[in-house]
Formats: sequence, structure tokens, C-alpha cells
Amino acid sequence: MERSFIPLPTEKQLAFLDWEVGVFFHFGIRTFYEGHTDWDGKEMPAAGFSPTALDCRQWIAAAKAGGAKYTVLTAKHHDGFALWPSKYTDYGVKRSPWKNGQGDVIKEYTDACRALDMKTGLYYSPAQAGFERTPKTDYDDFFINQITELLTNYGKIDYLWFDGCGSEGHSYDTLRIVSAIRSLQPDILLFNLWDPDTRWVGNEDGMAPFDASCVVRADATDLNGGVRFLPYECDCKLHPGSWFYADAEKENVRTADEVVGLYELSVGRGGNLLINIAPDRTGKIPASDAAIFAAAGEKIATAFARPLTIRTEATASGVNVYSDFEQSCSCAVLSEDLRRGERIRSYAVFYRCGETEILLTAGKTVGHKRIVRFPCVALGGENRLFVTFSANQPAALRISLFG
Repeated sequence: MERSFIPLPTEKQLAFLDWEVGVFFHFGIRTFYEGHTDWDGKEMPAAGFSPTALDCRQWIAAAKAGGAKYTVLTAKHHDGFALWPSKYTDYGVKRSPWKNGQGDVIKEYTDACRALDMKTGLYYSPAQAGFERTPKTDYDDFFINQITELLTNYGKIDYLWFDGCGSEGHSYDTLRIVSAIRSLQPDILLFNLWDPDTRWVGNEDGMAPFDASCVVRADATDLNGGVRFLPYECDCKLHPGSWFYADAEKENVRTADEVVGLYELSVGRGGNLLINIAPDRTGKIPASDAAIFAAAGEKIATAFARPLTIRTEATASGVNVYSDFEQSCSCAVLSEDLRRGERIRSYAVFYRCGETEILLTAGKTVGHKRIVRFPCVALGGENRLFVTFSANQPAALRISLFG
């Protein structure tokens, strides 16, 4: 059997994969200036930030109702507007009319996450409007000072989400930045840049490639280099036309069934799903959006709540899956123990009906979770499934079946 280097995940990477579903909250000055786009240069005065009924607990409750285990809030987007009273900029909540400039969205958000037992994530855009006109050392200082505020004043932050948009061609003091972050919060997960624990799947459609792998070669920005285990995250929008709330996008919204489909195309392909549900100008998640996400969560929970009763028998070439009574099956969930790394290199699911054997589905990767659907087949008696897999090194495959 082939023996080769298999990078191992960290415990926090394994925990991240168990989170499975997260909710992105794009909320900030752009919420109040509909029609503005990234890097368009249009002014958005801080005076426009004025949520009338901000309720971060309602955000988190809506996320939990849909089955999310983590959330990510845009602490500072590309516009540079700070949702906390940062000492290092005048462009933020402290110069807004909201709570007479005394408000702190980050505090209300992190308090809500802890009160409702939600993993806490913050998005921070390294680049912001006009930063290229700031001397490099000064901007690195600004960057570290703001990150230090976020990682010092709000308790444990589970996930720090770095958007690379706008940083193309810009040089940061990445060693210094990463060192500061890791010293402030050693257990934090970093998304995407420099010393990442997770990575972007490569699109904003909420879908992973059919044979996506957590094992990748580090890109040029990665301080570690080499081949690494990096779980992938599939981000997308509930309202496909905008990350921030927009009146024009009210009717352009995914259905609950479409969200379920995204779950199967992301989590069901071994990654995580991060779906954006934007708070409106009152500071609340629209009730219709919350209802869609809750319905999707209920559909997912119901679909996988009751696995079929089966027994398995390992053979020299695979695993027979039997049922001791008649029942129907149209879905298999495969998974491997990733504590020993991603070892499985191919799999196939066959249906055996007496002497007849039909291929139902096949692929290259299993990983944390592989949801495979096929035409409904009858199990029981001589009718069974047969699952084969190959691996670089000895690996265990877990199998669950659903009707």
C-alpha cells in the first residue's frame, strides 16, 4: 500500500468542521447607504449609521433556529467604519448619532453570542479605503492596534475572518501581525491569510467542488508553506444580490429548499457553510429571512434525524451494508476519522440486488462528511449496499443510511 506524508489537522480545525454551519452578518455603514459598492469611493458619513432597534440577541437566536453553531460579524469592512469605539479612527460608531456616539455593536454582539452559547467570529478587512496613501509602518501599526482592541476587550473570539479583497499587491508586516494575534488569543482560528487555520473554497456561491480536499499546498501568502490540512468554508448570501441589507433585494432571496441544497453542496462535500443574513436598518434580522433559515434548519435536522437500522460486514474489497427487515434507502452519509488525516482517496457505493450489482455513486474524497443521494432502493433480504474505498494508509469509513 502507498505510504506518503499525510498532514494532520489540529484539534481546533476538527472542532471547526463539527460546527458545519455558520451565519455571516454583514452590518455597518453600508447598511445605511444602499447602492454603494466595494471601493466605489462614494462618501458614507458616519452620521448615517443609526439603527433604531439594534438587537444582537435576535440575530443569534435566528442563527440558532437554523442550526448554525457559529457566526461572523463585519467589525470593519473595506470602508473602514468601525463598529466599536476604536481609539485609532474617528470613522465609526463613536461619531454616529446611534446612542449619542456611546454605542458598541461589537460588545452587544459578543455578549449575545455568549448568552446564547454561539461561537463568536469577527470579520476584519485588512485593506480599507485610502490605506494605500498611508505609510506602510503606520498602517501596520494601525492594523495591529485595531486587532488588539478587538482581541483584548471582548473576551474569547473563536474565529477571525480576514478578507483578502483589496490587499492584492500590498505588503503587510505579516509576521508581526500574526505574532500579535496568536499572543493575544492562542486558540483563535484564522481564516484565509498568512497563518490560516481555514481557507476559502474559491467561490461565493456556497458550493464545494465534488472532490474537494482539505489537503492543499499553501499559497504564496501562507507563512507556513508546504502541504497543509486546511478545512474549506463555502460562503454565500441569502439574498444573492447583496451582502449588506438592501430594499431592492427583498424579493431576490433563496428558498428554504435552496438553503438545504447549499448545505448538501458544502457540508455534504466535506466543508462548512457560511451563509450571510444581513440585519436591516433597524438593526434586526428581517422576520422573513429568519423564517427561511429556520425552515431550512428544520428540514436538515429532520432529514438526518433518524438513520436506518443497519449492520455492516467488512470484506477484503469493501463493506457490505445489510438490513434485517424491509426498508427504503435513498441517501448515504460517509465520513472518516480525520484525526489521522485525510486518508481515503476514492470511494464507490453499489447496490446489490441478488446477483445484480449497480454503481450508485463514486468519488475521490470523503473527509468530514460526504452526503450522497441516489434513486430510492429497497434494502432487506439479499438486497444490500456495498461500499468500497481505497486509502493511502489504513483508514476507517463510517456509514449511515437514510430513507
